[in-house]
Formats: sequence, C-alpha cells, structure tokens
Amino acid sequence: MMFYYVIVGAIALVSWLVSKKLKSKFKKYSQVHLRNGMSGAEIAEKMLADNGIRDVKVISTPGMLTDHYDPTKKTVNLSEGVYSQRNAAAAAVAAHECGHAVQHATAYSWLQMRSKMVPMVNVASGLSQWVIMGGLILSATSALGSTLMLAGIILYGIVTAFTLVTLPVEYDASNRALAWLKNKNMLAPQEYAGAEDALKWAARTYLVAAIGALATLAYFVLRYLGSRD
Repeated sequence: MMFYYVIVGAIALVSWLVSKKLKSKFKKYSQVHLRNGMSGAEIAEKMLADNGIRDVKVISTPGMLTDHYDPTKKTVNLSEGVYSQRNAAAAAVAAHECGHAVQHATAYSWLQMRSKMVPMVNVASGLSQWVIMGGLILSATSALGSTLMLAGIILYGIVTAFTLVTLPVEYDASNRALAWLKNKNMLAPQEYAGAEDALKWAARTYLVAAIGALATLAYFVLRYLGSRD
C-alpha cells in the first residue's frame, strides 16, 4: 500500500509542477499583445467562419483556464482571461477550442470515440477506486475481495482508456489551431511562438494525466495478481 501512495504522490507532484508551469506560461504570453488587435472571441469566430462552421456560438464562461468546447450545445466556451483579451495566450486557447469544433464538424474519429466514452467514464471514475480499495481490504479474509478488485480494475481501465483517447484529441486540436494561425497569418512570429509554447504546455497536462492513470492501473493489476498467489 505504501508503494501506491508513493505513486500517487509522485504523480500529484508532477501534475502540480506542469500545471504551475502552464499558468506561468499563460501569464507570460498574456503580456504579448497581438498586432492585429483581435480578441480571443474574435479569433474564435474567424476560425469557425474560415472552416465553414456557422452553427457554433462563442460565449464567455467564468474562471481561469476553464475554456472548453461543448459538442452537445455547440458552444466554444472561453474563460474571462481569453474571451476579451488580445494577446498570444488568448489567441492560442481560443484557436485550440475551435480546433475541437472543427473536429466535431468533420467527425474526427478520436473525438467521436471520446464522446461515446463519457457516460461510462462518469460512472467508472466515481466507483473504481472505492471498489478496488474494498477488494484490497476483503482480499485477506474473503474470496469476494479478489472479485471486487477485478471489477474495480475494469472500471479504472475505462478511466485510463479515456485519458489515452484524450491525448490524440487534444494534440490534434492544437495542431489544427496552430496550422490555421500560421496559414492565415493571424500572428506575428513572436506571437506565434508564444501561442505554440502555451499549447505545448497545455498538452503536457493531459500527457501527465495519462501516464499517471497507466501507472496506477499497472499497480492495481500487480496487486490483484499478487493477491491470487
């Protein structure tokens, strides 16, 4: 059990460091003002229009780094620090979220797969570790413990698969955003470099989450196999 806490602690530390770095990058590139004077909302609306997407709205949402695309409502939700701001960080985030809208419009297979997994993940993420822990506690005294552990591992496997499927979705959205920003000459070289760096660090948060989920799943599988010896 101690090894599990070491894994969780290490993953939490790396995740915190990457998140802190992302916030510092966002703050840094928020100081790089765009020569074209466009806000994040205007960047988003233009990217949508250039891709022939007319049924998606760009709206403001409270908070910092709360930006997301909602495929059910067809809205690009931009945080307060992106929607009205006119800097490289805002341009990067706005274009990235529109990248998801383009994925949706073009039926990008990885996005479709992730969307189908959401209901299962909502259930599995809330139950998996409780079921696994119950299995670990009961495994020393009852055969039911082994069954519970296996059920929990399957549930956690669904969560892990979701984090892995998320990777190509996020990286592709960033690639679409950067390609559009470059091809349409939306940003000056310094502005583009800042946008690219910001998106690189944003992608790393998803990479850390996926690695952490894989490591945790591997630990649980090893514990399950050990309990059967």
